[in-house]
Amino acid sequence: MDEKVTLPDAVKDWEDTEVKSTVARFPERQEHFKTVSGVPINRLYTPLDVEDVDYQRDLGFPGMYPFTRGVQPTGYRGRLWTMRQYSGFATASETNERFRFLLEQGQTGLSVAFDLPTQIGYDSDHELARGEVGKVGVAIDTLQDMELLFNGIPLDKVSTSMTINAPAAVLLAMYIAVGEKQGVSMDKLRGTIQNDILKEYAARGTYIFPPTPSMRLITDIFRFCSEKMPLFNTISISGYHIREAGSTAIQEVAFTLANGIAYVTSAIEVGLDVDSFASRLSFFFGSASEFFEEIAKFRAARRIWARIMRERFKANDDRSCMMRFHTQTAGYTLTAQQPDNNIVRVTLQALQAVLGGTQSLHTNSRDEALSLPTEQSVQIALRTQQIIAHETAVTDTLDPIAGSYFVESLTHNIEKKSLEYIEKIDAMGGATVAIENGFIQREIHNSAYDYQTSVDKKDRVVVGMNEYVVNEAQQFDYLRVNPQAEQEQIQRLKEVRSRRKDDEVKSALVALGNAAKGDTNLMPLILDAVRVYATLGEICSVLRDVFGEYKAPDIL
Repeated sequence: MDEKVTLPDAVKDWEDTEVKSTVARFPERQEHFKTVSGVPINRLYTPLDVEDVDYQRDLGFPGMYPFTRGVQPTGYRGRLWTMRQYSGFATASETNERFRFLLEQGQTGLSVAFDLPTQIGYDSDHELARGEVGKVGVAIDTLQDMELLFNGIPLDKVSTSMTINAPAAVLLAMYIAVGEKQGVSMDKLRGTIQNDILKEYAARGTYIFPPTPSMRLITDIFRFCSEKMPLFNTISISGYHIREAGSTAIQEVAFTLANGIAYVTSAIEVGLDVDSFASRLSFFFGSASEFFEEIAKFRAARRIWARIMRERFKANDDRSCMMRFHTQTAGYTLTAQQPDNNIVRVTLQALQAVLGGTQSLHTNSRDEALSLPTEQSVQIALRTQQIIAHETAVTDTLDPIAGSYFVESLTHNIEKKSLEYIEKIDAMGGATVAIENGFIQREIHNSAYDYQTSVDKKDRVVVGMNEYVVNEAQQFDYLRVNPQAEQEQIQRLKEVRSRRKDDEVKSALVALGNAAKGDTNLMPLILDAVRVYATLGEICSVLRDVFGEYKAPDIL
């Protein structure tokens, strides 16, 4: 009787016979296959590729450390992810109409996009705001704008995410004040403030203050919310913008978690106990076009973060080790050419996020390479999530792609290479130092260049753009932002200034400036200023006078 053939011998025999003869007749499409992160993709994966993976140590069970298979023990069987479409344009009243439309269509959470002047702390009548008011998001100058934004929307019934960073404390204070006016105490408010300044320095650019005072504002929010707002996520540590700037999937994980380490370290240094705030940290990732790499990325990120919190920061509470994250489909993959193709791209990217176990999801609209999306386009984007949720049955079981030799091998590989980056950043002195010396920015720029070169050379096919191109003119119904929005916003701001009590505003701003010179938590003082209708620009101007402004280093 022949001895049983070992698996390594069987694989070699298959390659030497079946594969070799087939390739001789039908050559493979390319000599080497690899992911966008440069991870080689084998022709076949077998148990030999996951020999180092221990189920209980590396995968475990959903809802249990190290959370590779998800943070909830029943996944989506009990509750679906939050369907949260990112929205904002023109004035608060117009954005409120879009919010109401989306809620009527079945959206389960709100996500606010702010215009560029708001993101960098200028009022709509500032000379640097000219031509930018309401263009890439909603303009918010005062508490009145926030009141209009959430008019008729009960804040005790919805969860709200706000994509704001440098002036995050001001927008959070405005949200709290709107809740108060609705009779909703701050301990009942649910949602997330992005509040992630490090990725602004590295990838996005909407910063105001230097790193040290910026980190102070972040830890002030951590402390304030840990005491007053137990249901609110105090930061959304963002890999999405790092990915949009051109990073690979591995770099997205590594740089995001390195930033997370910096925030946790900073909070501990100012005296916060890790288990008092870590459960309210959240993350934000992109979902790009490489199906299996993206799913593996989400799983690897959860596992790495759990181990960092347990082993590095000695978190005792399992909730401190859970990575909860929001996902957005990849904006950089959308094409202006044949924009209906974007519906297919977004559908697959959304499915990846669900298979990867996201807690919240935004699906991009087909026309976002051309303009802000129309109502018809955002409805299609939302319906994409709803069809995945209710018609595919992928939500019926947890982590259904687990156990795939390819996925487990890829998850392990992403973890290994991400940790190599994190160790390199640790050796430099942490994420802040790595950003200040330009290391992270250069790595992102190099990857962005490599990606674009591969598209230009057609090594990477983008359907409708560099292959399968059509010549006929595209007809599309674009959203056109109200051309009068800027003047309407400036007039509203002028009216607020004329009605408010100037002595109260001056007193609140002086108190804030004095506190900023010391080490007092600034959140209560910012909240006092917001309540008397001090403007975003006035509050940020006071802080600029004390903290100064950040100047980006020359990194190229």
